[in-house]
Amino acid sequence: MILLAALAVSMSASALDLQDYVLGGARPKGIGAVTPAMDGKYYYQIVDGGKTIARYAYKTGRREATVLDSLPMQTAQVKRWDGYQMSQSESAILLWADSEPIYRHSFTARFFVYDCKNRQIKAVANDQPVQIATLSPDGERVAYVTGNNVYVQLLADGNITQVTTDGRKNHVINAVPDWVYEEEFAMLNSFAWSSDSRTLSFIRWDESQVPMYSMTMYEGDCKPNEDYALYPGSYDYKYPVAGEKNAVVSVHSYDVTTAKLSKMDVPLAQDDYVPHIGYAGPADALMVMKLNRTQNDMHIYRVNPATGAARDIYHETSASWIDSEMSRNVAYYDNFMVIPNETSGYCQLYQYDLDGKLMRQLTTGQEPVTAYYGYDSKNRMFYYQCTDGPLNRVVRRVDTKGRVQDVEVAKGTNSATFNSDFTYYIHAFSNVDTPTQYRLKQVGRKGSVRDLQLNDDYCAKYMVPEVPRREFVTFENDGYTLNGFIIKPVDFDPSKKYPVIMSQYSGPGSQQVRNNWKLDWEEYFATQGYIVACFDGRGTGARGKAFESLIYQNLGHYETIDQVAAARYMASQPWVDAERIGIWGWSFGGYEVLMAMSHPDSHYAAGVSIAPVTSWRFYDTIYAERFMRTPQENPDGYAQSAPLDKVKDLKGELLIMFGSADDNVHIINAMQYIAKLHGQKRQFDMMVYPNMNHSINGCGVREPLYQRVLNYFNRTLKR
Repeated sequence: MILLAALAVSMSASALDLQDYVLGGARPKGIGAVTPAMDGKYYYQIVDGGKTIARYAYKTGRREATVLDSLPMQTAQVKRWDGYQMSQSESAILLWADSEPIYRHSFTARFFVYDCKNRQIKAVANDQPVQIATLSPDGERVAYVTGNNVYVQLLADGNITQVTTDGRKNHVINAVPDWVYEEEFAMLNSFAWSSDSRTLSFIRWDESQVPMYSMTMYEGDCKPNEDYALYPGSYDYKYPVAGEKNAVVSVHSYDVTTAKLSKMDVPLAQDDYVPHIGYAGPADALMVMKLNRTQNDMHIYRVNPATGAARDIYHETSASWIDSEMSRNVAYYDNFMVIPNETSGYCQLYQYDLDGKLMRQLTTGQEPVTAYYGYDSKNRMFYYQCTDGPLNRVVRRVDTKGRVQDVEVAKGTNSATFNSDFTYYIHAFSNVDTPTQYRLKQVGRKGSVRDLQLNDDYCAKYMVPEVPRREFVTFENDGYTLNGFIIKPVDFDPSKKYPVIMSQYSGPGSQQVRNNWKLDWEEYFATQGYIVACFDGRGTGARGKAFESLIYQNLGHYETIDQVAAARYMASQPWVDAERIGIWGWSFGGYEVLMAMSHPDSHYAAGVSIAPVTSWRFYDTIYAERFMRTPQENPDGYAQSAPLDKVKDLKGELLIMFGSADDNVHIINAMQYIAKLHGQKRQFDMMVYPNMNHSINGCGVREPLYQRVLNYFNRTLKR
C-alpha cells in the first residue's frame, strides 16, 4: 500500500504541466483576509463564497457569531460581496459588490451599509456605482465620489449632500487620485475622517494642464465591444510623462455640521506631491505629507482643519530619493507618530511627538525595517519586520528603552498579522523548502495556539522529487557580492551542457532572490531541460540605501553590467552551454532585457522582452523622475538609459510582447523600438495582445503567453 501511494504521488507530479505552474495551481492556499475586532478577542472574515461575514474567537477558533448572513444579499439583490469595512464601533458594515476595475487598483462598485443591530441594509448613492465609499468613525455617514465630485450621505435618513461641484473628467478630480498617484504612490483613496466624525478631509487634483494620452481600443473577442466592430475606439486619460506637467494638488476639509468647505493653508508649490494625508488622534491634527517633485525633500505639516493653519513639524532630505513606500507607512497615534526613514543608511523607525520633537530612535543597525506592524500601548512595545541578511525576513519588537526581542526569526520569510491589543497574531512563514504555513500564536508564548493552514495537500502534490527546487548562489562583480538562485532540472547531469534562461526584474528597490516559497514558470521551464538562473544586481532592495542608490540618475547602467556579468558567471559553469544563454523579463525586466542584449559584452543568444520601457522619456513623472530627475535636468542620463538609442548594438534573437491597451507602459515604447529595428534592417519576433493592459491577463491568455515564451526559447536555445 505504501509503495502504491508513493507511485500515485510520483505519477501525479510527473503529470504536472504548464497550467499548474502559471494559472494558480502551484500557489499554496491562504487563509483569507482577517479583520481584527476592537476588543482583541475576535476577528471577522468573509466566508461562504462571499455571502457571509462571521466572527471567530482567537482563543478557540470557533465561529462565535454570524454577523451578516444571506438576507441582506437578497434585499440588495447581489450575488456576493466583493469586500467590506467594519465601522470603528463595529455597529455598521460598509459592503461593496459588482466591482468594475478602472486601473490597476481603482474600481467602481455598488456600496451598501448594514446596521448590525437592526439588521437593516441601506444603499449608498441610491444604489448607483461609485468610488471609494468610506464610513465615518461613528458609522453615521459615508463619503463617496462619483463624477469626480465628493458626496456625503447621512445614513439615518438617506440625505445626500454634494460637497464639491468642480469635478470634471480629465480636468479636476476630488478625493480620488489621478492615474500617476494611484500607480506610483499606491494611493486609492485620499479621504480622511477626523476622530470625532465632524470633518472630512481630502486631496484635490487639478489635471487640466496634464497632457492627454489616447489608447486605441478594438472590438476584441472574449469581451467584445461591438461599438468598435468596424471603427476602433479610444480610451483617453491624463498621463504625465517625464518632464511634462503634473496635476496641481491641494488639500481641503469639509465640516459636516456647518457644511463649510475650506482649502487648507499647506505651502504647496505647483509641482509638489502630497503622497499621504491622515489624522492623528486629535480632531485638530490633520497630518499632511509633502514631497517635492525631485522626491528628495519631504515635510509633514500638522493642519488644523477648523482654521486651515499648517505647522511644519517634520523635515527630511536625501541625496538621492526618499522612498515613497516608507512615506506611506508613517503611523499616527493620539500623541506621537512613528516614521521610517533611511537617514542612517538603512531604513529604521523613529518616534516623534505630534509637534515634531524626536522622542527616540526605535530601531538601529544595518538590517533594514521592511514593515511596521504597530504599537502595543499596554506594554509599550513596537512591532516590526526587518531583514536578517538580505534574503530573510524576521519579526521583532522593541520597547521604549530600545530593548529588542525576537518574535519570529526562523530562517526564511516571517510575517505577522496582530490582533488589536497585540495578544495574538497570525504567523505566516515560508522558505525555499517550505510552502507558506499559517499558525495562530499568542504573544510571549512558545508554540502555536492552533494551525490555520499548513498546505498539506499542496505539499503532497508539489514537494516531490519531480518538481525542481531553487538553490542560492553568489558571485562577485565590481567589488559587490550579488545574490542569485539557480533552478536545475531534477535529472540534472553535471557531465552535460544545458541551455540557460536568465530571469530578472532588476528595478530599483525590487528583490527577486528571497528565501521564500515560490513555484512558477521558472520551475516548469526547468522541467523542460533548462537551467533557470536569477540574480539581483545593483540598485535592488534590502541591502541599504547606498547599494540601492548606485543607479541614481543612471538607470540601466549598473543593472546591465551586473546582468551581463551574471550571464558570464553562468557561462563559466562546466554544465552550461555558453552559446545557449537567453534572458527574459517583464516591465522593468523587459527594459533590462533590451539593455543587456545591447551591451558590448553581451553574448545572449536570445531574449524575450515583455511590456518594456524603451525610453524613460515615455514613462510617468513620479517613477522616472524619482530615479532620473527630469529630462531637462539630466538629458545625458535619459539618452544613455534608453534601449531606443541602442538598437544598432542589439545582439541575439528577440521576441517582444506587449498589450495594445497598456495604460502603464504605453504601446509607444514598443512601436518606437520596432521602428528602430526596421531602420536597422533587423529581424525579430513580436506578439501583440489586443485590448490587454500591462498585466496581459484574462481571456485565457496567460497559459499560451508562457507557452509562446517556451516555444521561442526552444527554437533559439535548443539544438
